[in-house]
Amino acid sequence: MNHSVAGNRLVGAMPKIGIRPAIDGRRGGIRESLEDVTMNMAKAVAELLGSQLRHSNGLPVECVIADTCIGGVAEAAQAASKFEKEGVGVSITVTPSWCYPLETIDTHRDMPKAIWGFNGTERPGAVYLAAANSAHNQKGLPVFSIYGRDVQDMGDGTIPADVREKLLSFAKAGIAVATMRGKSYLSLGSVSMGIAGCIADEGFFQQYLGMRNEYVDMTEFVRRMELGIYDQEEYKRALQWTKEHCREGKDVNPAHLKRTEEQKKADWETVVRMTLIARDLMVGNPKLAKMGYGEEALGRNAIAAGFQGQRMWTDYYPNGDFMEAILTSSFDWNGIREAYILSTENDTLNAVTMLFGHLLTDAAQIFADVRTYWSPDAVKRVTGHELTGLARHGMIHLINSGPAALDGTGRQRKDGKAAMKPFWEITEQEVKACLEATAWCPAVDFFRGGGFSTDYQTAGGMPVTMARLNLIQGLGPVLQLAEGYTVDIPQEIHDVLDERTNSTWPTTWFVPELTGKGVFRDVYSVMSAWGSNHCAVSYGHIGSQLITLASMLRIPVSMHNVAEERIFRPSAWSAFGTADLESADFRACTQFGPLYK
Repeated sequence: MNHSVAGNRLVGAMPKIGIRPAIDGRRGGIRESLEDVTMNMAKAVAELLGSQLRHSNGLPVECVIADTCIGGVAEAAQAASKFEKEGVGVSITVTPSWCYPLETIDTHRDMPKAIWGFNGTERPGAVYLAAANSAHNQKGLPVFSIYGRDVQDMGDGTIPADVREKLLSFAKAGIAVATMRGKSYLSLGSVSMGIAGCIADEGFFQQYLGMRNEYVDMTEFVRRMELGIYDQEEYKRALQWTKEHCREGKDVNPAHLKRTEEQKKADWETVVRMTLIARDLMVGNPKLAKMGYGEEALGRNAIAAGFQGQRMWTDYYPNGDFMEAILTSSFDWNGIREAYILSTENDTLNAVTMLFGHLLTDAAQIFADVRTYWSPDAVKRVTGHELTGLARHGMIHLINSGPAALDGTGRQRKDGKAAMKPFWEITEQEVKACLEATAWCPAVDFFRGGGFSTDYQTAGGMPVTMARLNLIQGLGPVLQLAEGYTVDIPQEIHDVLDERTNSTWPTTWFVPELTGKGVFRDVYSVMSAWGSNHCAVSYGHIGSQLITLASMLRIPVSMHNVAEERIFRPSAWSAFGTADLESADFRACTQFGPLYK
């Protein structure tokens, strides 16, 4: 398999990071003595970010440095003009000295911005940092404040570890914000089974994410299948790959509902076509133009989408599980590539949550129901066995009808342990392991049109973050998250519990890290406080990154188990209270309002 970099065909160049070297504007010795030091700070930050960060499509993040040090408003305007021409979407100001805040700060209203004020005694970079924070806050322009814990000597070109961590965290979240801006969310169908998360709230997408909404009726799949509006050569190759690598699992349907081998063969052909068509609807396909379908070739510039499926589609056609599982995985018949974001049941809010996780980790995401809390007592009663290890306090069964990304099997490896990795780190052996760990079971009885569902058990031991965005009338969007671990349990326990739900669907056993306080006092309380039937699961403990991203978008976080010292929000948030950070977050987000209001 080959790694396909930047293969998703979204319109628009990837956003860049602008580095602004700010300086004391006084000429005649002061400024001149600091220019080299200041510009070297900017170059060091650009080197750090450019070497450590990639976009989710695999391309390296580019940094643009202002042509001159910024000592006054004219030079600030010159930098802003350059950044606009270069496609800068994130701004970082660096300085080792005092500068004139109102003349040098970045006043772009929508762009995430941060300031690194050098902690040195020779020149008061920290004084400028504090004054610039004050200016930003007074003008209603939230800015992230970066200040090293330890004093450095003037001219020290190193970036301390704590500063480095904040620069990377800010930049990655800022790039996520800039990447979403101007893209589309594509609803393939409408509301599934009365799930409110399927409602595409255009005000939310436009004002908080800077995205537009696109809509396609599911009959478009029928039109394209019947008229052959897809790459015929790729279809043949995809079908052959599917036959070779996607093994069928058990059929649990009663005899009168089992589909014949001929019907299953036709189902495979249909679900492969659906996969090609859904991708083309999202991002287009230049080969369609050569076939005479110029409009269809363009796609909808969708960075995320959702497929309604139930029930109008699945009562007659094969379900969307194969399509959703393959597209959201980091590989297919074309090789190893960036995962697409395609939400089951067109849950728009879970799609956005998956998108957040993907842009922060560059890896595939697991879509799941938050299905059941299993207490130790209930497990003992039902199975006769006791839970031990990480699962000893109970666990949450994350399971849906089979649309979860195959990366979620946990058969990729990082430092010898189960992982979900950015596609450029995945090997062909790991792809093979993910495929071998997955069975494709004929869809159960309520999918009258047939289809196939992924069946696997997520490997234990992965650090993961479960998250969900919810919309609350009168409040707006609210994010909730829980860091924790996937867990392995004895097979005899898994089999009994899995059979009680559906043994043909993918299972992730999840245990949140408990803090002993609030909803994280026990596993049951986490499940009880969850705000929806769905969640997105990201590899890694990325709660702090999600919190940083949410603050940029002015979305409050209602529940999390992230330690206070890991939380990084704009400096203005401290003005809304320091004793209760959760309440301060709500007040700050309400006051500043959505990013694109």
